Amino acid sequence: MNRLIDQLPPARGPLTANAPIGKQTWFGAGGAAEALFRPADVTDLAEFLAALPPQVPLTVIGVGSNLLVRDGGIPGVVVRLGRGFAAIAIEGDEIRVGAAALDRIVAFAAAEAGLGGVEFLSGVPGSVGGSLRMNAGAYGREIKDVFVTAVALDRTGRSQVVDSPAMGLSYRHSNVDRSWIFVEARLRTVRGDRGAIINRLNEIRAAREAAQPVRARTGGSTFKNPPGDSAWRLIDAADCRGLVRGGAMVSQQHTNFLVNTGAAIAADLENLGEEVRRRVFDTSGILLEWEIERIGLPDQAKSPSPPFRGEREGPTAQRWEGEVGRAAGRSFGFPPPHPSPLRPHGRRGGYSDLEICACPGAPAGMPTRNEGVR
Repeated sequence: MNRLIDQLPPARGPLTANAPIGKQTWFGAGGAAEALFRPADVTDLAEFLAALPPQVPLTVIGVGSNLLVRDGGIPGVVVRLGRGFAAIAIEGDEIRVGAAALDRIVAFAAAEAGLGGVEFLSGVPGSVGGSLRMNAGAYGREIKDVFVTAVALDRTGRSQVVDSPAMGLSYRHSNVDRSWIFVEARLRTVRGDRGAIINRLNEIRAAREAAQPVRARTGGSTFKNPPGDSAWRLIDAADCRGLVRGGAMVSQQHTNFLVNTGAAIAADLENLGEEVRRRVFDTSGILLEWEIERIGLPDQAKSPSPPFRGEREGPTAQRWEGEVGRAAGRSFGFPPPHPSPLRPHGRRGGYSDLEICACPGAPAGMPTRNEGVR
């Protein structure tokens, strides 16, 4: 049998065939990766990429908090960064972080050092690599506000330093080549009172717990906020609160969250999201754009509904569509890191550390453009 994994270059990190990656996302649903690579460190990743045949599809994922893997799985190689990419180091008023470091751990490490300005990261349920890729934000701030530089590996394994203009950060978007893998970043902080910074972290935690289904199997904010409005308000106005499709449900607590109630497959969640888009369009003329990354191929026996693109035209039909998740099986890379002496920060620092909690959203009754990212 001509298995892909038998054709891949040697590596120090583990290579696994038919890895159940969908079950490891926060939704806990979806198919397998044809091959999963967990590089030991930056050198291991760079050498693997340099030797990887260019025709092999490459997908990079983080902690799986903003991700829906379709039931047919992901063709090619899936790269998942782990402990070797989760270091955190304080360097003056900047913090140098590996791409696999959890956003909330970065915020806590900064607070311990009396550094503020990155408290919002404690409300972002993902890792630094994913946050760079989509300019993650919450509670009035986003990566763009604190970004200094990033290091990424291109498809051939070469290291690339990316500055702010090259990142091209805008609302839930960056301009960096999708095939590049982020490996580290430098973020700007502000020295302040440690107690006040910790109090702000506690405020963000309390706001999230009050407004979001933090103990449910959810991927966080499902749709981007359209200009001048909030996705959760539009969804609520379309009477979608508690809407169910198979094992998937629109959260009763925060309508911009889809929840796996226990037995959902990926198609249930995607079909429910498309039904929400249709209902919102019918009531408001606004076509919501997915914020959840949907990757992989549908299972032929469980195919999701075709994406809703708006069925009526005219001055009230506001088309607001983007590039997120347009192509099944497309590579979603994070920019990569060069070898560094960064120290691992704590035992929960990598992409492998999965938690069942929700992403940042608008506190109840307080719509905001920075409703959350994964």
